[in-house]
Amino acid sequence: MDGGGEDGKQERHLVLAHKLFLLSHPAVDDLSKVALRADVLAAVKSDDMAPLFESLVAAGVLEPDAALLAEMRGRIDEEIRKLDEKIADAEENLGESEVREAHLAKSLYFIRVGEKEKALEQLKVTEGKTVAVGQKMDLVFYALQIGFFHMDFDLISKSIDKAKNLFEEGGDWERKNRLKVYEGLYCMATRNFKKAAGLFLDSISTFTTYELFPYDTFIFYTVLTSVITLDRVSLKQKVVDAPEILAVIGKVPHLSEFLNSLYNCQYKSFFVAFSGLTEQIKLDRYLQPHFRYYMREVRTVVYSQYLESYKSVTMEAMASAFGVTVDFIDQELSRFIAAGKLHCKIDKVAGILETNRPDARNAFYQATIKQGDFLLNRIQKLSRVIDL
Repeated sequence: MDGGGEDGKQERHLVLAHKLFLLSHPAVDDLSKVALRADVLAAVKSDDMAPLFESLVAAGVLEPDAALLAEMRGRIDEEIRKLDEKIADAEENLGESEVREAHLAKSLYFIRVGEKEKALEQLKVTEGKTVAVGQKMDLVFYALQIGFFHMDFDLISKSIDKAKNLFEEGGDWERKNRLKVYEGLYCMATRNFKKAAGLFLDSISTFTTYELFPYDTFIFYTVLTSVITLDRVSLKQKVVDAPEILAVIGKVPHLSEFLNSLYNCQYKSFFVAFSGLTEQIKLDRYLQPHFRYYMREVRTVVYSQYLESYKSVTMEAMASAFGVTVDFIDQELSRFIAAGKLHCKIDKVAGILETNRPDARNAFYQATIKQGDFLLNRIQKLSRVIDL
């Protein structure tokens, strides 16, 4: 990993990580996996990623090749020897900035060849030689990229916390905005979609984090996380009418139809667009673990939005609006009602759905009464203790 992002390109190790994910995905056909395997081997060879090669051979992804492995190990040893010589020379004959640069070069080389632990250790050494807050932040970004390559959420979380502490000492807005995208991706990958949506929306107009993903992928993530976390008014203001999103949304298949049909209550079109998006969600390494959860949340949003307009509605009318059968709607709603996701009941005999939306004011009143009773009980117990 060599930083990435400066030339608007995705960091090549993260591209490799996505290809490795696709290689292990059962939905990817064998012919595509042949091409992916060739791409992975080429990437491993070009960066002398001996540790990754060994793990992929052990997992049966790549064929064993002792000669290739020995060749890569030999080049790694030679390069590390040269880097150590440069560090020694800088420490003896040059200034502090040259010493730091020499240590940074060794850190980046360990990252490049996939030596995770050695890279993290060398980044710590480099940090010890670093004074400027901005340069320390750059080292944290390297650690974050390592974390996302290995999907090491503990490393990512600690690095984000470290970056926030560094910003208390100073730091420029460009790096702060980049960190928002890194944190947003971490939140999305750990199923905190609400926080992810907020961080992504804050970064729309200042996005420069091309080392993680292209801008159209960023918009894809922003729309997906916003749809299940924002109310209609906020969705309209921040997403549907956002010029930055409007400029790019057409480049992602089905995404514009997905967003606009939901907002415009065109439920039949929404289901068609949603089914088109499911494949992209399933083949995304950050979203795939949450595929079933996301599918449920989107359907909860759209069914709730439809039922919001009615006190009661026939099952047939709802099925027609969504372009599905009555039996499908019956089964779907039964599951969501049982899980407490939808506030309605089904009259199977009459074929009618009756909504019973909770009264927010009454619920607040009941909660206040309950808290008041609890407080009175505590006061009475306290008064008994004082009397004694």
